[in-house]
Amino acid sequence: MGFFDKILDTLGFGSAKAAAPAQKTSDLEPIFVEPPKPSASAAPADAPVLKVEAPKAVAVVDVVAQLEARAAKNAQKLNWRTSIVDLLKLLDIDSSLGARKELAKELGCPEDLMGDSAKMNMWLHKTVLARLAENGGNVPADLLD
Repeated sequence: MGFFDKILDTLGFGSAKAAAPAQKTSDLEPIFVEPPKPSASAAPADAPVLKVEAPKAVAVVDVVAQLEARAAKNAQKLNWRTSIVDLLKLLDIDSSLGARKELAKELGCPEDLMGDSAKMNMWLHKTVLARLAENGGNVPADLLD
C-alpha cells in the first residue's frame, strides 16, 4: 500500500483502488442491453449481445468535517489547513522528513523542490488536498489554491 493510499484509507475513502480517479475496466459494473429487433439487414439472431459498462459512483467524503472532528479531539493544536506535518499527525501517519519525502516522490514532486523542505512541504500540502478532492473528497476551493 502506498503512502497516499494510507491517507485515503484513514479518511474513509474505502479501498484506495475503488477511490482511484481513473477507473479500470475491472472496476466497472456490467450492464446488459437488449439487442435491437432483427431486420432484413440486421446481424443474425445468434449474434452476441452488446455489453456496456457504466462507472460506479464514488461516495463523497467530507474531508474538512473529518479533520475538524479529529482536531477537536486532539490535545495538540494542529494547523492541518496549512501544514502537511500537522495534517499527517492528525491522521496518525508518520510525518517525519523521510516519510514526507517518500510521499512527495509518490505524488510526483518536482526534483527542484525536493532539496528545500519548506518548498516541498508547501507543494505536498496542496497536492495531497488536491488529490483528496480528485478522489471524491469534499475539499473547499480556498484550500486548493
